[in-house]
Amino acid sequence: MLKDKDIREPLFSFLEETYGRIRIIEEKNMGGSRADVIMVTPERFVGIEIKSDADTYARLAGQVEDYDRYFDANIIVVGTRHALHVEEHVPETWGIITVEEVEGQADLYMLRRPKPNPALEVSRKLSLLWRPELQHIVERHLKHKYEHLSKKQVMEKLLAGVPEDVLQIEMSEELFERDYTRIFDDINQFRVEKEGKKPRRKRRKSGGRKGPNLHVRHIVKGRTSSAKK
Repeated sequence: MLKDKDIREPLFSFLEETYGRIRIIEEKNMGGSRADVIMVTPERFVGIEIKSDADTYARLAGQVEDYDRYFDANIIVVGTRHALHVEEHVPETWGIITVEEVEGQADLYMLRRPKPNPALEVSRKLSLLWRPELQHIVERHLKHKYEHLSKKQVMEKLLAGVPEDVLQIEMSEELFERDYTRIFDDINQFRVEKEGKKPRRKRRKSGGRKGPNLHVRHIVKGRTSSAKK
């Protein structure tokens, strides 16, 4: 029986072969849920939920609502146990990828391609970007820099002042360029220089507890690099 961890690497290779230039971001909070995978393409963000044979549909209804608020399109990846009934649990716009074990390997098939998500809230998608990334878009497209405004206020300026089709491409470019190895320092520098705030201190780990092991992969056709957040 294939579990989540057995599916991910073959899935990422399958997505690269299918979509070309992509970036994969794993385990990203969105509303009250967590997206298993975000696939960034040059034009859109695609949310991906994985339901292996070891998983159930218990939380899926709430997860679907969150995915639909945040992403341009969505895909559910399911093991053979769920393949017959998955269409009953996701909207018609969702893509479906099935995965089965063949000679000890995960074999993936695009059962249904994703369609544009009519329930997308662009403001929620924009909120997935960090404040310095929003600033990059501001400086390329708006007359004023708005360096001292809050993230929410800057988002409002961008939504009002940048055409949605342009903003969509800009959001993808910012996530393609995101560097998880230096983001803490970049955000602190922005807080001090642009917002006049004190820098944040890195939290010390205590009691032997570990934070989530989040992986981020930048996949460009023919080349893959990875970093841990």
